[in-house]
Amino acid sequence: MTERADLVVIGMGPGGEEVANRCAEAGLSVIGIESNLVGGECPYWGCVPSKMMIRAGDALAEARRVPLLAGSTTVTPDWTPVARRIREVATDNWNDAAAAKRFEDAGGRLIRGRGRLLGPGRVAVGDIEIEASRGVVVATGTSPVIPDIPGLAGTPLWTNREAIETEHVPESLVVLGGGAIGAELSQVFARFGARVTVIEPADRLIAMEEPEAGAILDGVFAAEGISVRCGRRAVAVEHDGNSFTVRLDGGDAVSAVTLLVATGRRANLHGVGLETVGLDPAARSIPVDGHMRAGESLWSVGDCTGRGAFTHVAVYQARIAIADILGRPHSQASYHALPRVTFTDPEVGAAGLTEKQAREQGIDVRTGSTPMSVSTRGWIHGPGNEGIIKLVEDRHGGVLVGVTTMGPAGGEILGLLSLAVHARVPVSSLRDMIYAYPTLHRGVEDALAALAVA
Repeated sequence: MTERADLVVIGMGPGGEEVANRCAEAGLSVIGIESNLVGGECPYWGCVPSKMMIRAGDALAEARRVPLLAGSTTVTPDWTPVARRIREVATDNWNDAAAAKRFEDAGGRLIRGRGRLLGPGRVAVGDIEIEASRGVVVATGTSPVIPDIPGLAGTPLWTNREAIETEHVPESLVVLGGGAIGAELSQVFARFGARVTVIEPADRLIAMEEPEAGAILDGVFAAEGISVRCGRRAVAVEHDGNSFTVRLDGGDAVSAVTLLVATGRRANLHGVGLETVGLDPAARSIPVDGHMRAGESLWSVGDCTGRGAFTHVAVYQARIAIADILGRPHSQASYHALPRVTFTDPEVGAAGLTEKQAREQGIDVRTGSTPMSVSTRGWIHGPGNEGIIKLVEDRHGGVLVGVTTMGPAGGEILGLLSLAVHARVPVSSLRDMIYAYPTLHRGVEDALAALAVA
């Protein structure tokens, strides 16, 4: 069976859904293909439900700080309302009917299944072949990487999906991976009573960010009773039907009831038919230009482009692709100020380059930093005020190329500095600003002062 449409979107996660909905609203005939849930990872197993879990864990932590600030309280963790809120409010019991209806109401047609390219402007899904006169958008997302560790395959391990869906907090938990996902979920389950051990091959937690942030988070985790084994690798896994034993390089082992694997994600490109449009089917990502074009009548958006596994990147790319597909004026994609937040407590916000990345690119940098706790608002905040504001300046250009804002509301403080990196605001202009007192973001002024003497 051969059908025709203006546009076919393979993968209806945040980026693909945005393209499909907006192009359908603009009057194109759009077919969206999705093998799982319309909306993708973010609303069902990623950003939204995980932040609900984190919000609950943060509430427990704040209640436990009451004796240091305001009297006394008794805290009894209960996972039941967390699981109920995720199931009933966030995910509608992992039902995408509302998202599917939104697309269909915009004029689109949804086909359930796995789409594969047959050539430029041609797609198959099941026994249906589709010819797309305008083109095809590939937005197939990513899936968790399960490392090739002897004994791991076939065990009842958790990925982020099982962690989100759980209705019970495990008594004990080993987490493989201390990146953003591993760190966030480790802290949540520890705050609800799990005995947690994190195993991270790098020399620090959240190794993609500034080392100062990883060191601070390591101290916070230690204070909360989370065991962190950095610079260690799992070399074997055993499961006896009741619990896991993870053997580490060096000969020691860690045991727990549950094992969470958070060792990264891989683009879903197998079987997509990239070879039929001149692309490498074994590539780690789909190369795209500034218009999100990946080839003749072909665009790609989202995690599978390798530009950062973030919903905000996927939607940003989608809006560029939409304009290009519809022939509207648009700016080309730029990632020099890419913002990201690890939603631990304290939050770790960052934009642009780390100091190490900037130096590796040959930029002559100077840095300035200040502990969050020494600002007046940080001092007032008291318990839970760990963090840092770090600025990375291009010494010759006089602009910031990277920033880190770690602390209470670190992700919100990021806004000011993310704009500065994006717009290449002169550091001299940032120094001329008036910063409201007493606020956490006033710490930026202190970091600028440290930058001046670096």
